Order: sequence, then C-alpha cells, then structure tokens
Amino acid sequence: MSTIIDSNLTTLIAAIILFSFGTGPIKGFAVTLGVGIVTSFFSAIMVTRLMVVLWLKKNKSSLLPV
Repeated sequence: MSTIIDSNLTTLIAAIILFSFGTGPIKGFAVTLGVGIVTSFFSAIMVTRLMVVLWLKKNKSSLLPV
C-alpha cells in the first residue's frame, strides 16, 4: 500500500508543478496526467481489494496466511 501511495503521490506532485508553471499544452498534459494517476490509484486499490475478497470467499478462510 505504501508503495502505491508513494509512486502515485510523487507523480501527482509532478503534475501539479507542471500545471502551475506550464502554459497551454503543458497544462493540458498535466491535467491528463493527473486524471490518469487518480484513475490508476483508484483501480489499483479497488482491484487488489476485489481479488483479496474473492480469494477469501473461494477458500472460506477468515485469515490471510502470512
């Protein structure tokens, strides 16, 4: 989880910097990059959670093996 947050937050900060200092097409790229990062972050969390829930239901287990 921390790796996902770290990588997405770093790229999102870069997009914010590009948006604040850029002009024209650079701002458009920054917006597109920001939307892509938010979408990627959402799907990474939700798909991972869905996979864990399906695995737990399939194996009828209440604990994850460590």
